[in-house]
Amino acid sequence: MVRNRTLSVGAEVSSGLGVHFRVWAPLRKNVQVLLESGPGAPAEIDLHPEDGYFAGVADQAGPGTTYRYRLDGAGPFPDPASRFQPDGPSGASEVIDAFSFQWTDSNWKGVTLQGQIIYELHPGTFTEEGSWDSARRQIAELAETGITLIEVMPVADFPGRFGWGYDGVNLFAPTWLYGRPDDLRRFVDEAHAHGIGVILDVVYNHLGPEENYLGEFSPYYFTKAYSNEWGEAINFDGENSGPVREFYTSNAEYWIGEFHLDGLRLDATQQMFDRSPEYIVAAIARRAREAAPNRTIILIAENEPQLTRLIRPPDRGGYGLDALWNDDFHHSAMVSLTGRNEAYYTDYLGKPQEFISAVKYGYLYQGQRYKWQQRRRGTPSYGLAAPHFVNYIQNHDQIANSARGERVHTLTSPGRYRAMTALLLLAPNTPMLFQGQEFASSKPFYYFADHKPELAKLVQDGRAEFLSQFRSLARPESRETLLDPGNPTTFQKCKLDFGERERHAGYYNLHKDLMRLRREDSVFRMQGQGGLDGAVLGPEAFVLRYFGENGDDRLLIVNLGIDLHLDPAPEPLLAPPEGRQWSLLWSSEDTRYGGSGIYSPDSDENWRMPGHAAIVLQPSSSEETPNA
Repeated sequence: MVRNRTLSVGAEVSSGLGVHFRVWAPLRKNVQVLLESGPGAPAEIDLHPEDGYFAGVADQAGPGTTYRYRLDGAGPFPDPASRFQPDGPSGASEVIDAFSFQWTDSNWKGVTLQGQIIYELHPGTFTEEGSWDSARRQIAELAETGITLIEVMPVADFPGRFGWGYDGVNLFAPTWLYGRPDDLRRFVDEAHAHGIGVILDVVYNHLGPEENYLGEFSPYYFTKAYSNEWGEAINFDGENSGPVREFYTSNAEYWIGEFHLDGLRLDATQQMFDRSPEYIVAAIARRAREAAPNRTIILIAENEPQLTRLIRPPDRGGYGLDALWNDDFHHSAMVSLTGRNEAYYTDYLGKPQEFISAVKYGYLYQGQRYKWQQRRRGTPSYGLAAPHFVNYIQNHDQIANSARGERVHTLTSPGRYRAMTALLLLAPNTPMLFQGQEFASSKPFYYFADHKPELAKLVQDGRAEFLSQFRSLARPESRETLLDPGNPTTFQKCKLDFGERERHAGYYNLHKDLMRLRREDSVFRMQGQGGLDGAVLGPEAFVLRYFGENGDDRLLIVNLGIDLHLDPAPEPLLAPPEGRQWSLLWSSEDTRYGGSGIYSPDSDENWRMPGHAAIVLQPSSSEETPNA
C-alpha cells in the first residue's frame, strides 16, 4: 500500500504518483485495472497481490479517469469501492479527487444531540428537480424555519431511475441521480454555513438485489449463517470477515471524513448480525468518530427490537451510539390521531399515559409482552436522558405504509394535528420532521423503486402482501388501489410543492413558532434536565410539567378529546409555583394557525381546557396575597 492512502480500498489520487488502485479479491489469481476513458486511457495494468488484496499504480491516470477491473479474465466489473458511477452501478467507475473541493466550513465544530430538530429528506423528491443543487437552494429557508439537522435518506448508488435508496449496491458512490460527489459536498458546506448539520442514512445490513457485483470479487462478503429479511446477510463474523468489516468501517469513515458529514443513521441494525468480540455497530461508531477528530458527530440507529444497549457508552457495555428512533411514540400518536390500531398498531391505545411515559422514558415497551409479535419486546431505558430517543409522527416508512401514502394531517382533525405537533416539538425527546411536514404538504409519499420487470413484479406483489397485515388493505379490491412502485408517476407524485409554504401558512407558522419556542424558551431548551413529570387529566387529556430554576416552570397541557372542565382539580402538577399564578404563553388554537381563538384555562371556574388543543402556561406574579 502506498504511504498516503486514506482508505484500504478504492482508487485514490496520489500526489506525484498518478492513481493508486486497491481491491479485495482473495480467491482471484490475476486482477487487472482497465482504464477506459480520461487521463491515462486506454490502458490495462496488472495489479500485484497483497495478502488477499490486489494493488497498483497507474502513473498517467488522474481525476476523471474511468476504469473497471478484470478478474481472472472475467468482467470487466466496476470497483466495489468506487467513489462515483457516472453511468450507474453497471457502468465504469470514475476516479474522484476527494481533496480538491474547496471547503468553507473550517470553523464548523460539528453537532451534539442536545437541541437538535431533525429533518428527514429524500433528495429525489425534496425538490421538483431532484438534485443536490436544487436542495441546496432551500437550506436558508430550512434554517429560518428552525431546522438544525438534516437526515438524508440513503444515497449509495442503486439501479434504476428512482428509488428510496435502501437497495444500494455501491456503498462508496453517491448516486449520479442527484448530481456529482462535489454537488453533495456543496450541499453539506452550505448547510454548515447556515448552522445546519447533515447526517446520512446508511444501509449496512444488506445490499440490493440487482447490479451488485461484490460476489464477483469475493464470496466472503456474504454469509448463510444468518437469515436476513432482505437477502443475503453480511459476513461480519465468519471466515475471511476481517476485510468485510474493514470495508464497512471504512465506509463510515469515508462519509464522515471526505464529505464532512455530521453523523450517520444506521438502518435496521437488528439485521446486522455479528458475534465478534467488538460488535460491528460499535466498530463503525468508533471508526466514524475517529474520522472527525476535531468535531463532534451524531450516530443514530433504527432498531426494531428496541435494544437500548446500542446507545449506552462502551464503558458500560454499550455500543456507543447517540440516539434511537422511537416507533412507540409514533404508533401511540397514530392510534390517537386516527382511532385505528390494526396490524402493528395493535399494542397501542393512544391514551394519555402512553404519551407521558414516552416523554419520560423513551420506549413504551422495555421487556413487556407484545401481542402483535407474540413475544417480549424492548429493553430498559433506565439512566438514558430524553434526547436519546428520536420522536416523530411522520417518516418515510410510516407515511408509505398505507394505501394512499397520505400525510398525517389528512387523517385527523386540524386541532388534533396541531396539538400532537406541539407535543412532538416541545417534548424533551429529539423531534424529527419529514420533508414538507412543516407546511402540511399535500403531497403523498409512496414506496417507489425502479427495478427490471421481473423483479419489479415481485416487489409490487411483496409490497401488497406486506400491507395486507392491515385489515383494511387485505381485501383484493383494496390491493387494486395500491400504486405501482415502478411507475415513474408514483415517484413524481411525491415531489414537494414549496408554494404550499404560503398557501398553508397556518401550519407553517405553527411549526416555526413551536421550533422557536423550543429553541429560545429557557425551560423548554433544557429538554427536561431540570426535571419533568406528567399526569392524566381526562380520557384524552394530560399535563406535562417542566421544572425550571426558582419556580420558573412550564405546563404543557394536551387535550386530544372534547372540551374538558376540571372542577374540582385535585392534581398537584396544576398548582402554580408558590406566590405566583399561571399565564398563557402559547396555544395551538391561535387564529394564526387556523385555530378558533385562545383563552387561559385556569380561571374562577377552575380548569377549562379546549378540545383538540395544546396550551403552554408559564408563571407570572400573583395578584393574591397569601395569609401570613
